[in-house]
Amino acid sequence: MKKTCFVIAGPTAVGKTSFAIQLAQTLHTQIISADSRQCYKELTIGVAKPSVQELAAVPHYFINSHSIHDDVNAGVFETYALESIKEIFAHNDCAVMVGGTGLYIKAFCEGIDDMPKIDEAIRKDIVDQYNKNGLPWLQQQVATKDPLFYARGEIKNPQRLMRALEIKLATGKSIIEFQSAQKKERNFNIIKIGLEMQRQLLYQQINNRVDGMIKAGLIDEVKSLMPHQHLNALQTVGYKELFDFFKDNITKDQAVELIKLNTRHYAKRQLTWFKKDRNIKWLDVANTYTNHLVDQTISEAKL
Repeated sequence: MKKTCFVIAGPTAVGKTSFAIQLAQTLHTQIISADSRQCYKELTIGVAKPSVQELAAVPHYFINSHSIHDDVNAGVFETYALESIKEIFAHNDCAVMVGGTGLYIKAFCEGIDDMPKIDEAIRKDIVDQYNKNGLPWLQQQVATKDPLFYARGEIKNPQRLMRALEIKLATGKSIIEFQSAQKKERNFNIIKIGLEMQRQLLYQQINNRVDGMIKAGLIDEVKSLMPHQHLNALQTVGYKELFDFFKDNITKDQAVELIKLNTRHYAKRQLTWFKKDRNIKWLDVANTYTNHLVDQTISEAKL
């Protein structure tokens, strides 16, 4: 029989971490994080990293595994996750992956195309220009220089726009030219579970989480990272807004409200991405106890 990996996806603040931990404990296995920011050891509060107690309850891969100075992308994650799952499968029949970074989950499940290495100076210049001129500038640059990518409609995601622009500037080719539709076959089963709840309830949880982050010391965490604000790892909701506060561009209250707003926008983009995947079975986590959903998930997998 093939081994099985449960992939737990969904928007930020929906409750993926607690669900995945309970599922992993029930299956007596380990977790691979599919979060593009929780892997950085320098970031904690602003990326909603699992607590010390949660990390002690179940071993996690891809948490505190890299530095903000490392070049981490979907290709790096694919290699890391496949090596990690081999280790888990050496002792377990099941593994759990959890996270909200859709591209990382896609890379793990289907593979990802090889992308050219980008000169750090090109990347830094794009990040600097984006921080100075904002999303409209970035959209205009990509629309002009890579209309092929722009036509696909992912024009509100600054990370994808910056990636497309840096590849165009470095190679002269559209990022589309490096992408194929060839899916890789994995030698294990993949069961995808999506967690969701009513939109207004999710947005309230996001607002409460941001307030909790501020109380937990997010402002001090971000202040300590000011010297590194140009790094790609820090082009992240919760950090960018407070960098603006420390540069006296906005007030603290404005920064906090922007974090809430931008996190809600991010959650909406996550849902749009995941809803396109017809292999995801969706569970409403607001109306049912987590332990019941875990039991239901395992039962339906026929393990």
